[in-house]
Amino acid sequence: MTKTCETARGGPAIRAGMMLAIVAAVAAPLAVQAAEVMPDNGKPLTFSKDIAPIFQNKCQSCHRPGTAVPMSLITYAEVRPWARAIRARVLKREMPPWDLDKTTGIRKYKNDISLSDDQIAAIVRWVDNGAVEGNPADMPPPLTFASDRTWFIGTPDLLATTDKDFTMYARGPDWWIDQYGEINLTEDRWIKAMEVKPSNPKVVHHSVVYAIEPDPPSGTPESGVQLTEYAVGKYGDTFAENTGVLLKAGTRLRFDMHYFATGKEERNGMTVAFKFYPRGFVPKYQVRSLAIRNTPNDELEIPPNSVVRTDGYFRLPKNARIDAFQPHMHMRGRGMTVESINLDNTTTILSSVDHFDFNWHINYVYADDVAPLLPAGTVLHMIGIHDNTSSNPRNPDPAMWAGFGERSVDDMVQVWLDVVYLDDDEFKRLVDERKARERPVSAGVRPGTR
Repeated sequence: MTKTCETARGGPAIRAGMMLAIVAAVAAPLAVQAAEVMPDNGKPLTFSKDIAPIFQNKCQSCHRPGTAVPMSLITYAEVRPWARAIRARVLKREMPPWDLDKTTGIRKYKNDISLSDDQIAAIVRWVDNGAVEGNPADMPPPLTFASDRTWFIGTPDLLATTDKDFTMYARGPDWWIDQYGEINLTEDRWIKAMEVKPSNPKVVHHSVVYAIEPDPPSGTPESGVQLTEYAVGKYGDTFAENTGVLLKAGTRLRFDMHYFATGKEERNGMTVAFKFYPRGFVPKYQVRSLAIRNTPNDELEIPPNSVVRTDGYFRLPKNARIDAFQPHMHMRGRGMTVESINLDNTTTILSSVDHFDFNWHINYVYADDVAPLLPAGTVLHMIGIHDNTSSNPRNPDPAMWAGFGERSVDDMVQVWLDVVYLDDDEFKRLVDERKARERPVSAGVRPGTR
């Protein structure tokens, strides 16, 4: 399942189409030239009139006073010292964090926070022409930000917390522990959205939340069924219309916790927020979290000074709609592609991350009109790329062998998919509807007039 390529300077071609999706992960870090984005048309750009609105739309939700990021990007005085660094980061598409290859696979996502080509070009031209402030009167009205404790999914219907806080020691290795919480739900409810937060994010690497049901179906692990995850860059799960997860009365929560030391003793508790569909409403579609990984996990090997490809496969037992895609690797992870191996033996790239960043665990949610519709028997193929060379800026030590493990200096390779299974009639209906929307409109005939 694991293949080692030569080095970051280049390995044997895997397949022409697939290399388009992963070549950036095995080469030097992505560097887009400004001229390739949009030529300078001579229009003078200023911070007040042209750049501040971009930062308000794409940056300030994180880059503002009171957050954990290293600088605020609200005023000209705050931005100007960072102008060259901002130029470099946006050209590499490292900020805002959105690690997808935008040249291949599905291009439309509900939660896309990336800069457009025109926005990147504007920032680059502004910096290259002196990062001028302009007239302060042109500044847009300042934004008002919600508290960090505000739930991204909106006002929740139910909150569930861990039974007690955990105390993390001041110094020492990372620590993994299960914490538990009670939901106290007296009737079954369908989840429309959910989100989990720590009380002290400074010590929490991640938390995966599992539902331990009182009467689980045969074959369900005793450890529970995965519900959702907390990690930097993932802001809850909001499901598509008429789609949800069943939360049964009497369910208990297990929080699979990964803590790290900060230099002083810290405490933390976890809270999960749920938004439900109305009582008695049963959504048409039930979403399931599907993980694709190499099997077995401990076969993952990343030798020193090497680039490694790892493959995982899953054959869909039923017709399916794929609603979301979330890759997971550690510091040596550089890229991941998920493709479908179709029933006619062709392949289709669904999504490809070409500059994975372990600091941002992003769940990419497909737009409704492009979410993959795949027939039973289709094979989902995960391709993960690990870069254990000096060309990977996040690599802790390219001379060190790495393999599967829970620590950040170890590694993993898996992708989580939100999957909805469909019967034959429903699958055909959705496919036919999409074909009708995509059918070219005859010249001179407006949609809906036939």
